[in-house]
This record gives sequence, structure tokens and C-alpha cells, in this order.
Amino acid sequence: MRQQLRLLICAIQFLTRLPMPALPDFDPAWITRSSKYFPLVGQIVGLISGLAFLAACQAWPPLVSALVALIVAVLVTGAFHEDGLADTLDGHGGGKDRASRLAIMKDSRIGSYGALALIAAFALRAAALAQIQPVPAIMLLIFIHGAARLAAVVAMATLPYAGDPDQAKVVQGRVTPAEVLVAALLACWPAFFLAPSVVAGALIGGCLLALLLAMKARQLIGGQTGDVLRGIEQVAEVGLLLGALAATA
Repeated sequence: MRQQLRLLICAIQFLTRLPMPALPDFDPAWITRSSKYFPLVGQIVGLISGLAFLAACQAWPPLVSALVALIVAVLVTGAFHEDGLADTLDGHGGGKDRASRLAIMKDSRIGSYGALALIAAFALRAAALAQIQPVPAIMLLIFIHGAARLAAVVAMATLPYAGDPDQAKVVQGRVTPAEVLVAALLACWPAFFLAPSVVAGALIGGCLLALLLAMKARQLIGGQTGDVLRGIEQVAEVGLLLGALAATA
């Protein structure tokens, strides 16, 4: 039980800026082992973002409130996933071959492809969230943030690592099927509080966009890196939210 608590704390520390107690005996392998708790961490982020949306709606129009909710999520995570999306799109769009794409992805500077990807992802999520009532949006955001982290965990387990293993943060061993199963179970519980059609629409949209980026990464660089995983989380969020909105239309 103590080790599982350590892994949960490790997952929160890795994915967010939320204050957590120090882990004096930290082992880098814990990051991979803690991946089963990534959806739970995402749900915490979704809850905070949803509450921010509800509070903002008391003072501002829906679109402004949606932007506030997204900004709060970015502050909680330290733009961890957004940074990965930008790096991935810069590498995929600007590189001529595998080596140049990986080199661009390691560059901390943002390019045109990355900037456009961030703008598109932010705009689509804000526009979609603004169409949803604040109270139902809380549970929907909890579900979406958890499911999007699950997409990254599945990619960790199924795609080969494409970068330099010596420099990897999350490649200390493979994610096991049992860990993927735990992650899936943790990601699923909010779905019971949503309409089945909304859940189905969200999953279709999220899976399509996540799969598209995963296949493109496999084609262009040979698999996944930390940037790709974070990019998959972001596009999954977009797809989940758009799919959920389409199901309510």
C-alpha cells in the first residue's frame, strides 16, 4: 500500500504542479510504474478545471468562462501536455527525416506548426466547452481529462520508443497489460454519470484523433517519445470534447 501511495504521488508530481510531499527514495522507474494512475491525476485536473468553469460562469459569458477553465488546467499542469503537442507538431511538420524530426522535437523553441496546433487545440476546446452547461461540464471534464491520459498510457504500452532511451523520462521499462487495465478502470468511472450517447460520442472522437497522431508518429519517427505521448493526450482531449458535443446536438 505504501508503494502504491508513492506511485500516486509520483504520478501527480510528474503530470502537475500540485504540491506533493517529497519522495526521498525516488526511482526513475516509478514514472512508468505510476502510469496506471495517470487517468486519476487527469480527473483531478478535470475537477479543478470544471469548478473553475462553474465559478467563472457566475460572472462572465460561457466563452470567457471556458477560456478561464482551460487556463486553470494549464496552470495546474504547467502546460506539460501543451508543450508536448507543440514539439510533436513542429517535428512532424518541419523535419525532413526521422533524425531531423527528433532533433526539432528536442528544441525548446516553438515553430509555426507548434503554435498553430496550440491555437487550434485551445480554440476548439474553448468553443466546445462554451456550449455545455456548467454543472454537467464538471463531470464531463473529469471524464475527458481521465480518458485523455488513458490514451497516452495505451500509447506507452503499444508503441515502440523512438528516442534515445538514455535520455527518456518515461521509458524505464514497458507499461504492462495489468497497468493498462488499472488505468482503464480508473478512467471509466465518470462515464456512469454521463449519458451513454455522450460517452460514445466522446470516445469515438477521442480515439480517432489519438489514433491518427499515434499512427503518424509511428510513420514519421518510428514510435513514441514523451512529446508524442503528451501530444496524444492533447488531441484526445480535443476529440473527446468535440465528440461529446456532437452527441448532444
